[in-house]
Amino acid sequence: MHRSHNCGELRIENQGQSVTLAGWVQRSRDLGGMTFLDIRDRYGITQVVFNMEVNADLCESARKLGREFVVKITGKICERSSKNPKMATGDIEIEASELEILNASKTPPFTIEDDTDGGDELRMKYRYLDLRRNPVQQSLMLRHKLAIATRSYLDGQGFLEIETPYLIKSTPEGARDFVVPSRMNPGEFYALPQSPQTFKQLLMVSGYDRYFQIVRCFRDEDLRADRQPEFTQIDCEMAFVEQEDILNTFEGLTKNLFTEVLGVSLGSFPRMEYATAMEKYGSDKPDIRFGMEINNISSYAQGKGFKVFDDAQAILAINVEDGAEMSRKKIDALTNWVKRPQIGAKGLVYVKYQEEGILKSSVDKFYESADLEEWCKSAGAKVGDMLLVLSGDLSKTQKQIGELRLHMANELGLRDPKTFAPLWVVDFPLLEWDEDEQRYFAMHHPFTSPKPEDRDKLKSDVGSVRANAYDLVINGVEIGGGSIRIHDKMLQEQVFDLLGFTPEEAQEQFGFLMNAFEYGAPPHGGIAFGFDRLCSLFGGSESIRDYIAFPKNNSGRDVMIDAPAGVDDAQLKELSLQLNEEE
Repeated sequence: MHRSHNCGELRIENQGQSVTLAGWVQRSRDLGGMTFLDIRDRYGITQVVFNMEVNADLCESARKLGREFVVKITGKICERSSKNPKMATGDIEIEASELEILNASKTPPFTIEDDTDGGDELRMKYRYLDLRRNPVQQSLMLRHKLAIATRSYLDGQGFLEIETPYLIKSTPEGARDFVVPSRMNPGEFYALPQSPQTFKQLLMVSGYDRYFQIVRCFRDEDLRADRQPEFTQIDCEMAFVEQEDILNTFEGLTKNLFTEVLGVSLGSFPRMEYATAMEKYGSDKPDIRFGMEINNISSYAQGKGFKVFDDAQAILAINVEDGAEMSRKKIDALTNWVKRPQIGAKGLVYVKYQEEGILKSSVDKFYESADLEEWCKSAGAKVGDMLLVLSGDLSKTQKQIGELRLHMANELGLRDPKTFAPLWVVDFPLLEWDEDEQRYFAMHHPFTSPKPEDRDKLKSDVGSVRANAYDLVINGVEIGGGSIRIHDKMLQEQVFDLLGFTPEEAQEQFGFLMNAFEYGAPPHGGIAFGFDRLCSLFGGSESIRDYIAFPKNNSGRDVMIDAPAGVDDAQLKELSLQLNEEE
C-alpha cells in the first residue's frame, strides 16, 4: 500500500510509530539545515521534517519538490516543539526516513488554498485542481451526507428508490427540453427529462405506493447562481394520501436532515396561503426570518392630488425600523436600485418619522404631516422609523417591493444564514394567464389537481381555481414543491382543454398516462426537493455551483472539457442531421 495512514488522522498518542503517508505537497519551507513539507490529502494536512544532519541526500531531494507534487513519505511520528493549534495534526510531525516522488506537477495556475487567488472562470477551467481545495471538498462532503441521510430516512419510511428513464419524449409544457437525435429512428428525437413526473405517477398506478429517487434532471433555460442546465432532485411520490399526509412526511424528512447533518432542531412549519405570501411579502417564497411586512396604504394615500398615486392600482409600503437617520445619498442609491430593469419601479417615495408630528417626505408638497403620520401608523411605524413606498400595478408592485424588502434586510444584516425559518406555502393558483400568448399555463404542471372545493369553478371562474399544491420554503428559498395529482382521466382531459390542448394533441403527448388512469389509478401526490439548493442552504451559500463536482458556467458551458462542442460531419450524417449546405 502507498500509505498506512491518511494525512488527517495522526495525533500525539501515535508518537513513536513508523508510518507511511501519501499525498500532495501543500507548501515547503527551507530553513537551511532542515526542510519542512506540509503533505495534504482530503483528510487533512501533516507536517513532515527532513534533517540535513540525519540524511543530507534526502533533505536535498525534499528541497526540489514543488507545490502539488505527489509524494510517498515514510518516517517516525514525533511531538512538535512548536505546536499548531489550528491544525488537527498540529501536535505532531513526521521525521522522514524515505521519500518517493509518485508524480511531479507543473506549477498550478492558482493557489490550492482556502482563500485562493484564482477567479471563477480559471478555477472552472482547472476544476480538478479546484476540487482539491478544502472549502470545495467540504461542500461535496456535505452533499454526500445529505444524500445518505435522505436515503436512510426515506428507506425507514417504507419508500423504494426506483430509477426512471433518461431518454424520454419531448413535451411542450414547462422549460425547454434538451433533445437527443435517434440514429435508429431518423428524424426523431428523445428528450432529457425535466423531471420524472409522469413516470412516478405511473409507478403509483403500478402499486409502488412510496417511491423516491435522487435523480438528475435537465432544463434548457437561462442560468443564474441557483440554476444549472443539469441539476439534482430528491423526487418523491406517494399513493393513497392527501395534502396533509405529504406535508407531514416531508416536514419529517426536512427536520431529520437538519438534525442529522447540522445538529439543528426545527419547530413545526407554519402554513401560509399564496395570496397572503404575495400580500405580506411580495413573493411566493417569503423569507420570514425578519418582519418588514408589506402594507397597503392605498386608502390613505389616494385622492390627495398626487397623480402618481391616484393613477396607481396599489400603493405599498414597508417600514424600515430606525431608518429615519438614513442619508439622502443612501436614499438616492435605493431609488436608483429599484429603477434598475431587474426591478422595474419608476421611482421611490420615502417618509421619515422624525418626531411626533414632524415628518419629512419626498412628497411633502402633496400631503400634510397628519396624512403622512396616518401612513406611518397604518404601517406600524414609530418615531425614528422610515417608510419606503412603491406604487403601480398590484402584481408588479408586490414583486418590486418584495425585492426591496429583501435588499433592505441584506443591507441591515437581518438575514442570518445560521437562522432557519421554514414554512409551507399552499393554495397556489392552478393556472396563470399569459397576455402574450392569450392562454392559460399551468402554474406548476398540467398534472396538478385543483382543490376539491374549487373543481366546479373550472367551468365558470377558472382564474380563481386554487391548486392542491404546496412549496417548502426556507429562508426565502424554494427548497421543494409538489402537489396532489389528477388521477381521473376526465378531469385530466378537462385541464388539458383549459391549457389549449386539442384532444388529439393531448392523446399524442400524454395518452400513455391517461390510458393508465383507466386501469385503477389511486389518489396520489408527491414533491421534489431541489437537492443542489438544499446543499447550498445547509452550506450557507447562495450559489449551488460549489456543491456540484463539475458545474457549468453562467453560459451553460463546461470550460474544463470545452462543452458543448461541434461534432464531425460523419456523426451528423449518421443521425440524419447533415447540415452542410451542399447536401
